Amino acid sequence: MQNLAFKEKVFESLASVLPLTAIVLLLSVTVTPLSSGTLVLFLFGAMLLIIGMGFFTLGVDMSMMPMGEGVGVQMSKAKKMILPLAVCFVLGLLITIAEPDLQVLAEQVPAIPNRVLTFAVAAGVGAFLVIAQLRIFFHIPLAKMFLFFYPLIFLLAFFAPADFVPVSFDSGGVTTGPITVPFIMAMGIGMSTLRSDKHSREDSFGLISLCSIGPVLSVLLLGIFYEPDSALYTPTAVQEVQTTKEAAALFFHALPEYAKEVATAFLPIVAVFALFQLMSRRFKRYQLMKIASGFVFTYVGLTLFLCGVNVGFMPAGQIIGSGIAESRYKWLLVPVGMVIGYFIVAAEPAIHVLNKQVEEISNGSVTQKMMGRCLSIGVCLSVGIAMLRILTGISIFWFLIPGYAAALALTFFVPHIFTGIAFDSGGVASGPMTATFLLPFAMGACETFGGNIMTDAFGIVAMVAMTPLITIQLMGLFSSLKEKAKRRYIEIQLHQLEDDILYFEYENIGNGTYEADCFHCGAGAGKGFDPPVYAAECAPPYAVRRKRDGDL
Repeated sequence: MQNLAFKEKVFESLASVLPLTAIVLLLSVTVTPLSSGTLVLFLFGAMLLIIGMGFFTLGVDMSMMPMGEGVGVQMSKAKKMILPLAVCFVLGLLITIAEPDLQVLAEQVPAIPNRVLTFAVAAGVGAFLVIAQLRIFFHIPLAKMFLFFYPLIFLLAFFAPADFVPVSFDSGGVTTGPITVPFIMAMGIGMSTLRSDKHSREDSFGLISLCSIGPVLSVLLLGIFYEPDSALYTPTAVQEVQTTKEAAALFFHALPEYAKEVATAFLPIVAVFALFQLMSRRFKRYQLMKIASGFVFTYVGLTLFLCGVNVGFMPAGQIIGSGIAESRYKWLLVPVGMVIGYFIVAAEPAIHVLNKQVEEISNGSVTQKMMGRCLSIGVCLSVGIAMLRILTGISIFWFLIPGYAAALALTFFVPHIFTGIAFDSGGVASGPMTATFLLPFAMGACETFGGNIMTDAFGIVAMVAMTPLITIQLMGLFSSLKEKAKRRYIEIQLHQLEDDILYFEYENIGNGTYEADCFHCGAGAGKGFDPPVYAAECAPPYAVRRKRDGDL
């Protein structure tokens, strides 16, 4: 059974990665030629990406999802809120510290010590995970939370150093990565499972979106508190390889490092789960065996995935971005970026987890195909805007403020469940593929143009996280309008049907029989009938209401 499931997951990841691979190969033989060594690195990385994503998605289904759901259900049963809130904070803290993308971000902000930045961001996620649980407990609408916190974010952004604004918004995207998303999403589902009210489905979503707010506030506050002159960034040099042997050596050297990194990420989660199981005894022996197997699959998959994207995809992204910027077709940055953005979101490992959960929670009203298409359109637009910023140097505020204003305005018109799905999608879409391919792509182009990497290249993650808020809600709005139009059509048809019903005037002639005249044509329907007979002019499909003795 597991072999069959693994094959299905591998085919899904293959379909997701192949379009992006084809685009890179096409660019390598046209606009931006790649060296044979870089091309080998990319292709080998794509292979690891496909296999790793297959293992990861299978492992998440077997371990992270049931574990998170079980923790959520158990916390909902607690009579006192202090313990569940404390567990939420600790889990948010540990999972975020373990998120690989956060370490990359910390290295790129030298003005603040790595440990300080990491802990602050993790504390922000933990605090907002607590806020998310309180929201579910007190039935606070998600839209009201956004209407309070996002204006607060933009207020703080005006006082923070300019170099920290794009980084702060990017931090909200990178912290909701492949480890954080499955667990937090499943925990939200578990926390709302025991509720039977009409808002239980809506409250299944929103935890990820709220957890994305915490890091933004934390980095902005850190920027204000430390008062740095600038946050300088030193681009990572692309390592050239000449032979396939050298390419293979790079992967073999990098694989143990990423295995260690992922192990460090998983140990806190495993420890917390072990403590949870000892205290609650929730899972049976066979369930624990399945979860343990899932952990192994998730670990192997994420290790292969991160090794593939960091070693194989990152150099290709940087070289392609730099190559297009150096060419005489600089304007190609926008359309090429949009095409890459459209297809790259499907390669995000957590996207498959989100789309599956959305389809299940919505009872099929929102399909995985619909979600995938809207996310692709959103990321396509966001990458296009990011490339436009690199070409023109326009401040990110000109896009973030109207974008979030539009997203918040839509919350008043769409069903609440779509608001939660949309804001969760923003955090999920900006995953490791964005950090390891799109960000180097933007950095390569920005460096070639001689722009400010911190203000112009950074912020692409923020844009990727913003546009799905709009596209998913628009999908919800159109879906709602379509459903209303359908109900209205049915009501009109029923009203017309009532107008077509023919009623006969009945007269009791004794012995339980009647005679009747048709109100429509005046013809007699007959005597001694049961049921009445239609006059020829009033034959079916017209309906006739029968009357018996005693009817009014």
